[in-house]
Amino acid sequence: MATFLYRLGRFAFRRRHVTVLIWVALLTLAGVGAASAPAAGSSSFSIPGTEAQKAFDLLEQRYPGMSADGATARVVFKAPAGEKMTDAANKAAVEKTVGELGDGSEVVSVSDPFTTRAVSRDGTVAYASVAYKVPAMELKDSSKEALETTAHKAQAAGLTVEMGGDALQPEPETAVTGEIIGLALAAVVLVITLGSLVAAGLPLLTAIIGVGIGVSTITALASALDLGDTTSTLALMIGLAVGIDYALFIVSRYRSELAEGRGREEAVGRAVGTAGSAVVFAGLTVVIALAGLAVVNVPMLTKMGLAAAGTVVVAVLIALTMVPALLGYAGRKVRPAGEKGGLLGRGRTKNAATGSAGDPTAQAAGSSAAVKPGLGTRWARFVVRRPVAVLLLGVVGLGAVAVPATQLELGLPDDGSQPTSTTQRRAYDLLSDGFGPGFNGPLMVVVDAKDSASPQRAATAVTDGIKGLDDIVTVTPATFNKAGDTAMITVIPKSKPSSTQTEDLVHAIRDAGAGVTADTDAKVLVTGATAMNIDFSQKLTDALLPYLALVVGLAFLLLIVIFRSILVPLKAALGFLLSVLAALGAVVAVFQWGWLAGLIGVEETGPIMSMMPIFMVGVVFGLAMDYEVFLVTRMREAYVHGENAHQAVVTGFRYSARVVAAAAAIMMAVFAGFIGSGESMIKMIGFGLAIAVFFDAFVVRMAIVPAVLALLGDKAWWLPKWLDRALPNVDVEGEGLRTHDAAGNSAEDDEDRELVRA
Repeated sequence: MATFLYRLGRFAFRRRHVTVLIWVALLTLAGVGAASAPAAGSSSFSIPGTEAQKAFDLLEQRYPGMSADGATARVVFKAPAGEKMTDAANKAAVEKTVGELGDGSEVVSVSDPFTTRAVSRDGTVAYASVAYKVPAMELKDSSKEALETTAHKAQAAGLTVEMGGDALQPEPETAVTGEIIGLALAAVVLVITLGSLVAAGLPLLTAIIGVGIGVSTITALASALDLGDTTSTLALMIGLAVGIDYALFIVSRYRSELAEGRGREEAVGRAVGTAGSAVVFAGLTVVIALAGLAVVNVPMLTKMGLAAAGTVVVAVLIALTMVPALLGYAGRKVRPAGEKGGLLGRGRTKNAATGSAGDPTAQAAGSSAAVKPGLGTRWARFVVRRPVAVLLLGVVGLGAVAVPATQLELGLPDDGSQPTSTTQRRAYDLLSDGFGPGFNGPLMVVVDAKDSASPQRAATAVTDGIKGLDDIVTVTPATFNKAGDTAMITVIPKSKPSSTQTEDLVHAIRDAGAGVTADTDAKVLVTGATAMNIDFSQKLTDALLPYLALVVGLAFLLLIVIFRSILVPLKAALGFLLSVLAALGAVVAVFQWGWLAGLIGVEETGPIMSMMPIFMVGVVFGLAMDYEVFLVTRMREAYVHGENAHQAVVTGFRYSARVVAAAAAIMMAVFAGFIGSGESMIKMIGFGLAIAVFFDAFVVRMAIVPAVLALLGDKAWWLPKWLDRALPNVDVEGEGLRTHDAAGNSAEDDEDRELVRA
């Protein structure tokens, strides 16, 4: 592989005009497609195989025109102090509002609170329910505006009016602000690392082009494939992070090759042949982790994972082709490692040992001054001398941070998790005060009596059984469809939707329904937003171990091929588990317990988003393997080329530590830029990924990994002979390029020139 990528890098360097034009054409094509494609909202949410989803599907069949998944809104009214909603003036204002709410073209029905008994016992709070024909993500803006305008007219009568429900689901925020913050921080790190605006600009430019192609393609296909805005945000987040990192590793290796005295074309070939091999395999691990989300069988997660994986593939291809082409355009403006540009040092030269890429080749022209070890070298030597202490400190520290993860509570965000400044949250609180906490999470019990001899008796048995359960406020009479074979029963719990008591109630109703089924042949299904959240959390929990086994197993096999070792991939996988558990612990501490929540703008704490654990496992595993591949391949390269095991660890750090640290800082900056998002899901993902990268890069890869390798010594690189013979030789270390040197490259140069002329 190293030889193939070497030739690819040189070809892209020579044919830079064609290479850049191809990528610009692809960006233009994707941009035109995105601009001309119909707009798409949030992806529809479904959970195949769960009881709640089966109930929704059944309602669609048995209640045609009902739109079980149609958008809903609640307009909540509160009387002025000392008055009641039943007072003549207040009642007239509400009834006028109800009449106007029913005029919308997408409205199915509007309930009058005075005829549906939707007035609190103390008479101070009432609500009107609005049902729409279409789901929330398909609701027209005009319908939302009409809802808000009409509801607010009641305020003129002195009433307090707030609105909740998924009909007011806000448009997902664009990630422009997070993008700008992340890119600005990344630019600072790149300039410090590479010492030149031109060298720093290359990774930023190529990452932006790659993300532009990826996100524009997603936008172009959004309507056809039902891709939501969150899909684009994830692709943007991951694409920017890996795009900058992959280009940084190519540019850094290129500068190291220049520092060793090679010509620019040869240096480009060497950089792509060696660092490019690591980029390919690092990208593969990310793609495996993201595409593996498909095994969860949640369409939204599958689409998010595949879209982000596609963006990573684009980032890898750009790093291998466009980066070499742009290096050709940059010429002498990208200087050898250890030689500062005009921005930082006026072209002064220093030892590459302390340069940006940590290259050990001395660059002091005409000077024989002693080489001063860089920070990476000094740290590696310390770890090699004290491996047990470093290992224990790293493991115990991350273990302590991971402790809150044992108290993890999962759920999906509802209006109760919104900031108190929103009308949705204020409506939620008014309903809780007037009707009880469980009113915001009603359960819908569906009785499928198609196979029952007496549907009415079956519905009565279900109703009576539910009334005998604990934590119940109200059970409405059964409402049958026209065919008389299906009934709906609404249950209002005492506890709030996200409580464990409500979850226990859902399970209790289902258990009671099993007895009804045995007696009457009627099937009992529980659904509604609360039941859907419970089923979703359970489905993700059940899928976590199979997903982990699949992703870690495939990546483990891939790492065996890369490192030709059993213990190194095993150590990589165990280190990842430690870092992801620590990251989950930090997420629980901030978003569930509220520790330091004010620092990142978390206004409301509560259960952690259900998809967060499995999502973090997938994304963080892929990103964690990036640093493992980049750092350890340098150690493997040194070991294969004759250094002993301990010295190979030091050499790997000398070459890679600074660049890996810079890459991690860039990735953290990109993810941290999304913490400012007003959308709780994006904020949580941004924080979780940023802290996970910190733990994995700086604690696991920079401390625990070298400590373990130092303890293992030569055994770290042990591989059974039979397996060594069976595995393909992918030559990540660039051994083939050494053979290429020994044989001379004049004939190959002639062959390349002929290829260029063709």
